[in-house]
Amino acid sequence: MIFVAFTAVILPLILMGILNMPATKGMSISAAVVLIEGYFLWKMPPDALLASVLQGVHKAIPILWILFGAMMMLNTLQKSGAIDRINAGFHNLSADMRIQVILVAYLFGGLIEGVSGFGTPAMVTAPLMIALGFTPMAAVTLALVADSTAVSFGAVGTPLTVGLSNVNGQTSFLNAVGQKVTQLDLFAGIFMPLILIFLLTYFFGKKGSNRFKDWLQLVPWTLFIGLVYSLIALTMATFVGYEFVSILTPFCTIIVAILTIKLKFLLPKAVIEQPWTTSTKEIKTGKQSMSLLKAWSPYIVVILLLLASRVSAPLKTFLTTNVNLSWKGIMGFSKINSDWEFLYSPGTLLTIAVVAGLIIQTRSMKNFLPTAKEVVFSMKSTAIALGVTLIMVQVFTNSAINIKDLPSMPVYIAQFISKYMSSVWILIAPFLGELGSFVTGSATVSTLTFGQIQSDIAANSGLSRQLVLAAQLIGAAAGNMICVHNIVSVSSVVGMTGQEGNILRKTIGPAMIYCLLAGLAGLAFSLFV
Repeated sequence: MIFVAFTAVILPLILMGILNMPATKGMSISAAVVLIEGYFLWKMPPDALLASVLQGVHKAIPILWILFGAMMMLNTLQKSGAIDRINAGFHNLSADMRIQVILVAYLFGGLIEGVSGFGTPAMVTAPLMIALGFTPMAAVTLALVADSTAVSFGAVGTPLTVGLSNVNGQTSFLNAVGQKVTQLDLFAGIFMPLILIFLLTYFFGKKGSNRFKDWLQLVPWTLFIGLVYSLIALTMATFVGYEFVSILTPFCTIIVAILTIKLKFLLPKAVIEQPWTTSTKEIKTGKQSMSLLKAWSPYIVVILLLLASRVSAPLKTFLTTNVNLSWKGIMGFSKINSDWEFLYSPGTLLTIAVVAGLIIQTRSMKNFLPTAKEVVFSMKSTAIALGVTLIMVQVFTNSAINIKDLPSMPVYIAQFISKYMSSVWILIAPFLGELGSFVTGSATVSTLTFGQIQSDIAANSGLSRQLVLAAQLIGAAAGNMICVHNIVSVSSVVGMTGQEGNILRKTIGPAMIYCLLAGLAGLAFSLFV
């Protein structure tokens, strides 16, 4: 039965990662196989399978809504000329695209993760990077990999608040786990900026360039930024609370990064402007008709809306209780639900920000409907790919509903792995978290699924529960780089539908490295601290 349980993991890797099938085809086959196995081998009742299919379709709609908002943001900014002004602003700060990766993908993306989560950061930063001149493949890969360190605390701490709710929901316990995450990241997450520059220079550099030198030049600065980020995160987790780590840490680190750029601290004299782009478009750095503040206004609006909706309790209550399109108890199954709080959705807030941006920048709404029509028609194949992916995910996670009294497929996998590897569990814990995110597409769902198992194994192995759960969260964050529906969503935003397998092959390496570093750091803590 273990081979059946692993199908949802192995089949997408084979079909997309090895055979290079587009997600529409590869995930359709995977979903069909898992459905057949669920019925014939796991003995799931037909109504439970149908409920899971409906749940998957319903869950795809809020993601498509976020995707719509992100694509509207990009298209309207392009038509208003704001993207050119943002581009020039980055160019004036630093024309070096290596530095721009850290500023846009890692730090700005981390801030979006802190207030939103749910795959929104990469959907926002990848198009912005393309506007800066990056190739679509470079932009998507880097945006996905960058959306990692911040994920453990994303969406105002949701992976801890919700993910660990069935383990221990007390604030003191969650804060203790959050502090362990930041301690491990002093030895794991600190290298993420360095990994991003390595990806940029080695995988997307032009032939004939000295790629090692291009990477080596930025090693001191990227290690410094990684250290600053990790230390600020540790400080916030210790003295402020886990909910605000991914909001305050990127914000503070952006300020430090800008200061170091202005002072040229630890930065090379040589500036590398355009070695990773196919664009020959000249960056206009002269006098601009639009102010930088006006150009950035839609992003400022969406961050303020996201922050207010997540921090203000009365506003959050209003947004989550009105226009609630959630579907509870699908086909009578109390545990099969799908949430869509429409007003609270990042997609709604992104769309509101688009409207506000059009009013501020052009004082006209005439571009909104034509642009919306273009965006909707461009999302057809993405809708199919997301739908079948989430159908597979929901059958996988709901498989505990069966007549053979088997645990769910993910729990079965976790129990099988723990049976043979409990002696070295601290090394394995991050990879289980990563596995959960790869399949379910959510660090929160991964932790909700595996949190109790991780806690029980820690107790049986004499390990710190907080340490093992911290490793679970970091692994779940790493899985964000490779989960299929994130890849499908981001590739759709930048017009790379059908390239999902190629993207997966580029992001899986950094995801595994991040987990390995977290596991080794956890091992060191368990032995010496």
